[in-house]
Amino acid sequence: MLTRPILVTGAAGFIGSHVVTALIAQGHRVVGVDNFDLFYDPERKHKNINEACAQAAMGPHGQGGFELIDADVADAAAMHRAFTRKRPIGVIHLAAKAGVRPSIEHPAEYSRTNVQGTAVILDAAAKAGCTRIVLASSSSVYGNNSKVPFVETDAVDAPISPYAATKRANELQGFTHWHLTKMPTAMLRFFTVFGPRQRPDLAIQTFLAKVSRGETLRVFGDGTSSRDYTYIDDITHGVIAAYHAIDTHGYRVWNLGGKQPISLTQLIEGVGKVTGKTPKVEHLPMQAGDVEKTWADLTRSKAELGYEPGTAFLEGLTRQYEWMKAHHEA
Repeated sequence: MLTRPILVTGAAGFIGSHVVTALIAQGHRVVGVDNFDLFYDPERKHKNINEACAQAAMGPHGQGGFELIDADVADAAAMHRAFTRKRPIGVIHLAAKAGVRPSIEHPAEYSRTNVQGTAVILDAAAKAGCTRIVLASSSSVYGNNSKVPFVETDAVDAPISPYAATKRANELQGFTHWHLTKMPTAMLRFFTVFGPRQRPDLAIQTFLAKVSRGETLRVFGDGTSSRDYTYIDDITHGVIAAYHAIDTHGYRVWNLGGKQPISLTQLIEGVGKVTGKTPKVEHLPMQAGDVEKTWADLTRSKAELGYEPGTAFLEGLTRQYEWMKAHHEA
């Protein structure tokens, strides 16, 4: 008899495709869900999922180790059909409309996918008898918290973008779900994830591509804003560790971040080192919705998940650039 699979939403995206690949490599059967949203070129997502399929073919379950369902997580009928047919033992819910700035322009779309979609997934998981669920949150829930590093117990009641507000709403949905169903529920606050397959709209991907072509970077702010950049392999390890650990915690929030914040100026300098070219920069005013800094306190994640980021920023930047060159993106 086949083991029950793990269902991963957003499976063709940047983080989702890496999580799918890692789960398959560990011997799990995986059902992926993705609707190939037009936020960026769906062909990129098809390439991501093709790599996961190739991994599945080499895994212990062969071609039966992975199946992709093309569906929208906010479509309740489609999701309930998928959960009923596939009977997943657990869920890793990564599907979302991402990005701070686009959420300001399209807040209703973000609410539908991120809030309504999460409600649908939680309901379907409960009715299908899943044993646990992991949900993606974001460091953006901390807003412009002046106290650093950010600790999971800090107040997070002042989000400054619609995207951040939807992620805080997801955390409240997750708590309510656990309270009512007692299904172990993990919320993971991701801190600026980078690496191979990164979304094309994100700063590192954009900066590496533009500097490699000798184009000018449009930089918002004076360069002092900073982010706790986290390499994709570290995030993937944290997601899977949370999936396995959450049954001993009930409801739990964990930060998944890097080792230390990197300023925008340091990022640009790193891009110059990796590409071997001098970046040309045009400074513009800071944009609404952007936070000044992020920095994860990893005390809880290390103690309870054994999470410890192992990829230095410049090393990760180099890996991403090499991947981009191999895929003709730089």
